[in-house]
Amino acid sequence: AAKDPKAAKQRGAIYSLAPSFQSVNTIWAGTDDGLIWLTRDGGAKWADITPPELTPWSKVTQIEASHFDSQSAYASVSRLRIDDLRPYIYRTHDGGKTWQRITAGLPENAPVDTVREDPVRKGLLFAGTETSVWMSFDDGDHWQPLQLNLPHTSMRDLWIHDSDLIVATHGRSFWILDNITPLRQASASVASSKAFLFQPARAFRIQRDANTDTPLPPDEPAGANPPDGAVIDYSLSHPASGAVTLEILDAGNHVVRRYSSTDPPELTPEQLRKDRIPLYWLREFKALSTAEGMHRWVWDLRYPSPTATEHEYPIAAGPHDTPRGPLGPRALPGQYRVRLTVDGASLTAPLTVKMDPRVHTPLAGLQRRFELETRLASMLSRSSEAVLVANSVREQLKKLSGQADGAVKESLQALDAKLALLLDGPKDAPADKPPSDKSKEPTLGGVNGDVSTLYGLAGMADAPPSLALTTAAGVAERDLSPLMKRWDAIKTSDVPALNQRLREAKLPELRLEPERDAEEAGANEE
Repeated sequence: AAKDPKAAKQRGAIYSLAPSFQSVNTIWAGTDDGLIWLTRDGGAKWADITPPELTPWSKVTQIEASHFDSQSAYASVSRLRIDDLRPYIYRTHDGGKTWQRITAGLPENAPVDTVREDPVRKGLLFAGTETSVWMSFDDGDHWQPLQLNLPHTSMRDLWIHDSDLIVATHGRSFWILDNITPLRQASASVASSKAFLFQPARAFRIQRDANTDTPLPPDEPAGANPPDGAVIDYSLSHPASGAVTLEILDAGNHVVRRYSSTDPPELTPEQLRKDRIPLYWLREFKALSTAEGMHRWVWDLRYPSPTATEHEYPIAAGPHDTPRGPLGPRALPGQYRVRLTVDGASLTAPLTVKMDPRVHTPLAGLQRRFELETRLASMLSRSSEAVLVANSVREQLKKLSGQADGAVKESLQALDAKLALLLDGPKDAPADKPPSDKSKEPTLGGVNGDVSTLYGLAGMADAPPSLALTTAAGVAERDLSPLMKRWDAIKTSDVPALNQRLREAKLPELRLEPERDAEEAGANEE
């Protein structure tokens, strides 16, 4: 001003606008020379409501009209152009008649570029400075950092979209903080509760990325998507003394999925290495935490995975997030409940699962797909368990044959032949003879493979199942029924009778359980 006496009278450009969320004719405006204006009649007349302490060269970087009333607004101001690095945020609750500076907790060396009010929780504010992001639970009276893994750079704008906080930085990309619902529910009572289950945000039923060319080229954008499923947050004021369980229940109060802090890893490190896939591609095993603090869990919107004789990883891989198939049937859109149990006490919260808005399949069509998926998953589990146990029994028979002789050995060989016929059918006929009709009969191994293929096809799209798929599933179900009856008869009759003879011969008895190593050795890459 000393060099230019007219500086105080110079007026700049409107730098920020904030239409009211409550009144269509109310608009707040801020200029880049430190003035704030308000109109109540759609712009016909404007009133100067500038805070008295604002002086020229104070840029009103942003104005945020309140979502809850037409008298409240928040303004961020930067005086960076005159080397004043202090933060300035102003609040009014009386239409600009009075303003309060609300910067307690903000650093003294970072001008403020943006301020936003959460549209759901009154008093929850977010601010972006030249170095970081901040939040306030008490309408700006006190601020605390919300930096997490953000780079320290100029935070030029913030926006809340549904349950996500979006950050636009100057030269360091867009960043999204997924799911701020815990911030909307955080309170002193939450912090003091022995256990607290936050009400989850609505979850969207979206198909997993099916990109067929992974890993992606280095120049391909590869930002991480939000977790696939429902994000569930809970907090513990002190470590749990026992197991922590988390259950998902449907509208009929049936348990859809159950997790526990005592769940063992699906595979050991040795078994993972057998898959011949670099471990950094695989989805890391996690168990519910029993530790003090806040924890996040993701339900993938699926029922438990069916038992299978072989497992594979999709070629649409993602670092540290490639699931091992087959996965369970996908849950339908609708209303669910989350139940958290800590030290014998249970807490519940509602959960809404929404359909992918890009998919327009009627719910009845999705219901038919779900019913078919569920049927096939049950068939796959039953047939796979039978195949795994039958193969395990055959391995035991092979070892026992070297220790037995006479009638016992003949009994071992007879049961092995019976299992071989059940699993694979009769041996191939000689080349000079046509196969018999019996060789065309369904086998347990063959039907199991067919069901596995059909189950994979049933889950490929959010569409009603085709007639061909439904028909094929019906054929597989028809073929499986007599095969399972034969298997049940072997378990309840042949195996106990043979075990009696083995006991008499002082030999180990047959165990009706799968050999896990044999099962996992079937894992392969697609």
